[in-house]
Formats: sequence, structure tokens, C-alpha cells
Amino acid sequence: MDAIVLLRDDHKTVEKLFKQFEKTGDEDTGERRRIADQVIEELTVHAWIEEQVFYPAAREAAPETTDHILESIEEHHAVVWMLSELKGMDAADERFKAKMSVLMENVRHHVEEEEKEWFPDVRKAMGRNRLTEVGERLEAEKPKAPRDPLATPSAGSR
Repeated sequence: MDAIVLLRDDHKTVEKLFKQFEKTGDEDTGERRRIADQVIEELTVHAWIEEQVFYPAAREAAPETTDHILESIEEHHAVVWMLSELKGMDAADERFKAKMSVLMENVRHHVEEEEKEWFPDVRKAMGRNRLTEVGERLEAEKPKAPRDPLATPSAGSR
């Protein structure tokens, strides 16, 4: 599978979870916890495979995207920090919904920048065959990726 298609599919999966979360009521703490746990796992895996496989390949193929990639790594760091806080937080905590809302805003901003501002440059620079190779590596790494946000490279200090 094409690497950018795979990453966009991940983005869509997380967006669906965000929409499910937004539809929950304040009394739905169990459902909020279930959705948040899925979001935590999806985003942790996604950030890890991007940082381990996609970003290095993109940077090599399209050096002009380096600033975008470095910014994305820092955005991952902020997102992973929020994920680690959400992981240990009670869904009934009055700050839980607010923290999820801030997470969703940050992730949506990150996704928009990736998909609109620099994925097109990477697609042009890599070409179909290289994107397929990188996509296969992304797929192969997913099962190995950490599910705990504190186990990702973004969790460490930079």
C-alpha cells in the first residue's frame, strides 16, 4: 500500500473516533473511556511508525520538507504527552473531556498540515514505487509499534 494512503487511512480512523467521542454525553464516562483508549492506541502506533519509517524516508526524498517534518515531530511530542495524561485519567474527571478536546484540536491541525502542506511534495519526490516500499515498511512496523504513549520516541525529552 502507498505510504501516504496508509497514513491518511490512519487519520480517517482517528477522526471517526473523535466524532464518536464528540457525540457522547457527560454521563457516558464508560464510552468516553473506551473511545479514548482506542484513540490512545491508534495515535501512539501512528506517531511511532511515522517517526521511525515515514519521516526519515520523506526527509531523504524531499529535503525541502525538513522544517515540516521537524515541526511534526514536535507536534507528536505534545500529542503523546496528552495521550499519556489521558491514559491515566479517570473519564469522570471534569478535565477529561477538555483534555480530549484539546487533543482533537491539535491532531486535526497536525493532520491538515501534513495532508495539505507537505504530503503532496513528498508524493512528488518519492514516486509510486518508493511510496509503495515505504508503505509496506509502515504496515510491517505497525504490529511492532508500542501501544503505550510513554514508550514512543516522542515521549522522551528532545
